[in-house]
Amino acid sequence: MVAGRAGGGGVIAVVTGASSGLGEATARRLAREPDARLVLVARRGDRLEALAAELLAAGAVSATALAADLTADDAPARVRELLEREHDGRLDLLVNNAGIARRANFADGGWENVRRTMEVNFDAQVRLTEALLPLLRASAPSAVVNVSSTAARIARAGSGAYSASKFALAGWSDALALEERPHGVHVGLVLPGFVATEGFPQRDLVGHPIARHIVAKPETVAEAIVEAGLGRRAERYTPKPYWLGAALRVLAPALVRRALR
Repeated sequence: MVAGRAGGGGVIAVVTGASSGLGEATARRLAREPDARLVLVARRGDRLEALAAELLAAGAVSATALAADLTADDAPARVRELLEREHDGRLDLLVNNAGIARRANFADGGWENVRRTMEVNFDAQVRLTEALLPLLRASAPSAVVNVSSTAARIARAGSGAYSASKFALAGWSDALALEERPHGVHVGLVLPGFVATEGFPQRDLVGHPIARHIVAKPETVAEAIVEAGLGRRAERYTPKPYWLGAALRVLAPALVRRALR
């Protein structure tokens, strides 16, 4: 349980990408907060409904499933309308977690791969935050957590589009944090490294006796998300030692490039 959570009473939170992986783990973690009321957003409505029912049985005051593609024009308005209808427009925490990873060298995937990845991983997060920012301000103290990646600090071959979207999300988060602090809206950033999820099982790493130690569990990342949001922390890496790689990228970029070859 996080002592410094936002708002009074039970936390009202929106979690995107909640049908699996980090979003699902985050929803489960937030449901353990006293009097939690959750809005779960993702494309797979059947999985959201099942998760919502499970969270209600586990003690959440409410858990509402909203099946939506966040790249759709009407998606941000639908989330806002649900909050206004069911929670009187109150929002304590927005977790921008939804995202995709489409590996391709730029020469093969080209601009279209970059465009599609940015649309989901960056544009959709910005559009949703824009729609919900008035509610977050009115509910202050409140928080936004943007789930980026260690790929926002170090890019690898074949993941340029993904890194571009996560670099953008991290840079925008830093600026937004400064802009919204006077309004009582905290902006936290979480940068996971390798995480074993349904979409990214990390079998090669998990099966290695040494490399498995650099793979995080979704539950570990979920705890970092709660710390960044309700605990109002600025930034969290998971696993924590990944910040060393980010620092080395700044201090010795040529060395990092050679290592990544």
